[in-house]
Amino acid sequence: MRITPTRPGRGRLGAAIEGIDLAKPLAARDFASILRALGAHGVLCFPRQQLDALSLKAFSERFGSLQGSPTGTYCEPGVPEVMLLSNIVENGQNIGLADAGQDWHTDMSYNTLIGFINVLWAIKIPRRNGKPLGNTVFADMHAAYDDLSPSLKSRLADATATHDFNKFWEEMRRRPGSTRPALTPEQRAKRPASVHPVFLTHPITGRKVLYANPGYTIRINELPEDESDAVLAELFEHQLQPKYQYAHVWSEGDVLVWDHIGTLHNAIPDYTADEHRLIKRCQVMADRVFDPAFLQAAMMQPAAE
Repeated sequence: MRITPTRPGRGRLGAAIEGIDLAKPLAARDFASILRALGAHGVLCFPRQQLDALSLKAFSERFGSLQGSPTGTYCEPGVPEVMLLSNIVENGQNIGLADAGQDWHTDMSYNTLIGFINVLWAIKIPRRNGKPLGNTVFADMHAAYDDLSPSLKSRLADATATHDFNKFWEEMRRRPGSTRPALTPEQRAKRPASVHPVFLTHPITGRKVLYANPGYTIRINELPEDESDAVLAELFEHQLQPKYQYAHVWSEGDVLVWDHIGTLHNAIPDYTADEHRLIKRCQVMADRVFDPAFLQAAMMQPAAE
């Protein structure tokens, strides 16, 4: 296994991991090295991987439990934990969620049990004049927290924020060309709002991160509504500064793994309906990474050579 930072000296986000076949079961020492790399780099790319839905699911499950589609649609047949992100239309219908990930957010912050990582496997990437389209851009929430003013860190030290799935869903429904239906009452009930600290301690790095995002965060609970709106606007503007951002340029065969706890992300929709994109995704919950026994057992393994 070889781990190579993507942008040495230009921010912590991004590393390529080569010399490992994710279609095969991971050795304990390889899994430990990947966890360490997630803490160090936040976004990991495993290029030129040849998988299927079941091997993608098996790799993802090493990190935690998987969350499937909130609506029960856009999934791999027979493997509901593997979602399809695609603008390809077959028989008059999109085979996948065409507008997934557009605009800044952190997946699953709306859950009581938050998300840990996303695992995406690229099958078809749109290109124009030979240039890949549909980059995914990330923002570093370790750095965003570090750069907050001491007064704001003190003011929000014990604050909590409410995150609501429906905020992002409705925003995506308003986009031109969206095929998302409104959530039914039953679907809304499966995704109730949740509350989390504004500042979380990352379980791998042990450092504070800014855990709020424009996609799902609706309120700082300890502040009056107008004051909460103003502070959230300040936090959102701060965390999206270009100096915190890193863009992944996709290639077919990429498996991209990123840490939800320490990053925000945004999928750039700069391709047309005729420029086809197909990516398969697993969303991994943080039900293991906050367990000290899980981390200790994983991290005690020697680093892969």
